[in-house]
Amino acid sequence: MPTPHPPRPPYPPPGGDPGESDESLAAPLRGSPEGGVAAHSVALLMARHYEPAHDYAVICLASSEQVAAMVTGTALHRTLNRLAFGESAVALRPALLVTVRDTIREWSGDDRISAVLPALQKPAGGRGLRAATSMTPENRTLAERAFQALPAASRCLLWHVEVEAEPISVPAGLLGMDTDLASAALEQARAAFREGCVLAHRELAPTHDCRFYNRLLDVPIRRGGALLPDVEQHLAECRYCRHAAEQLSHFEGSLGPLIAEAVLGWGARRYLDSRPGRASHGTRGARSGRRGGGRRDGGRHGLLSRLPVPVRVPQTLRSSRALLSGIGALSAAVLVTVLIISASSYDGGEADPAGSGSAAGGGGSASAPPGTAGLPAAQGVTRLRNAGADLCLDIRGLPKEGSGAKLAQCSTVWTQQWTYEDDGLLRSVADPGLCLDSHKDAGVVVLGTCADEDAERGDDVRYDLTVQGELLPRWDEQLAIAPADDDPDADIVVKVRDRTAGIQRWQPDPLPTASDSLSIEEQDDPAARRVTLSDGRTA
Repeated sequence: MPTPHPPRPPYPPPGGDPGESDESLAAPLRGSPEGGVAAHSVALLMARHYEPAHDYAVICLASSEQVAAMVTGTALHRTLNRLAFGESAVALRPALLVTVRDTIREWSGDDRISAVLPALQKPAGGRGLRAATSMTPENRTLAERAFQALPAASRCLLWHVEVEAEPISVPAGLLGMDTDLASAALEQARAAFREGCVLAHRELAPTHDCRFYNRLLDVPIRRGGALLPDVEQHLAECRYCRHAAEQLSHFEGSLGPLIAEAVLGWGARRYLDSRPGRASHGTRGARSGRRGGGRRDGGRHGLLSRLPVPVRVPQTLRSSRALLSGIGALSAAVLVTVLIISASSYDGGEADPAGSGSAAGGGGSASAPPGTAGLPAAQGVTRLRNAGADLCLDIRGLPKEGSGAKLAQCSTVWTQQWTYEDDGLLRSVADPGLCLDSHKDAGVVVLGTCADEDAERGDDVRYDLTVQGELLPRWDEQLAIAPADDDPDADIVVKVRDRTAGIQRWQPDPLPTASDSLSIEEQDDPAARRVTLSDGRTA
């Protein structure tokens, strides 16, 4: 005869006895006359979930001030009230984080609250969150729909293993479940989540063709085969199906980024980076691998990299003579490989099926934006030196989707080289498929996929450069691109335009000779690749 309670996991979740699931702790809150028991439950639930919620509040506010603690306390109070009125406590963590985000958005929209809490008025925090039209990115709608349709236990397992990068014993403890049973349930949750994405693609399909290609898209990605030529042609023309293909490709590696962006949207990547499990052990996909050795970590399927991605590569990169002059055969091969990866990739060298038609950058524009000056014409490569700090615009870490921008000592690294194109795109030479995006991540400037000028987010990656050297984002020209302060490694953010001299001003900085500009040093990567020049120097 089965026992009423499953065996306890060998390791307890943080806070509380391993046999006390979140749901069992929530039960005394639902009208129990025993106040002491309810207080015990509140304390243990807070011990388990307060710290991640506070971390996310800091991210959403772009501040570590006392306001983050106030928001976290309010979000916990609201969440516990919902539990008291009967809401399930299973999958409590993602629900609490969403409450944190929504609380900040609500407070920042109330002028009386934001007047007494200035931290809510930061463009990179509450003010930007309030201005956002949607919390779910366009390229995550299928995943968001599929994830919310899952049973609560499946959401709990996927969130804690994939997003928080915690061992299976943690969500097993939160669910009061044996670890072996939890491991089996996790694989079922992954399969159900994927099937939910496929179903959502079919149900939300805008055209008959999109519905027709549903299984023709799903099956080859699932099995690792090649897409049919007409499917590839459809993806090149249909943004909705490109987004679907990109979301499905995440099931070949780590699901953490896909789930976090679908559920949280705002600040999802920074929340992922803040998780202790990721910092110490890497993502789950990298630690444990997947069944079927052909899968690759990072959420990309190999066949997607063969889809056409029309990227306009700067002329300086097209000239093989200039690039390969003085380099030995081996170094030349390494360099060509790097360029091929850069020209067709985003997010750490992965193909961008979600933007294969958008990277051209609107090259048909006939004239430069009015009021622009200073930067070279289209295809001219330059560095951008900040007039106030005397430092250059650089990329934080590897050039990939979502990488932040920063100030750094001016050098010849590719991450400091940019092209300002005739339609206002500020394109990275380190990865020509990526442009500077001022509207993607809560007022913090990051790299984003280059978009056509008439695309929905075309103005997010386009700028007008005034004669004074201000970089004004076209989505709001009352703002300006500037470093958070004038120190090296300072984040690049969006600030209210003040029209004064200083750190809101940029000036083009000539590059050294072609041979000196071959450096591909990755400053933040200790295992950075380098190209050896003919005179023995490395770059």
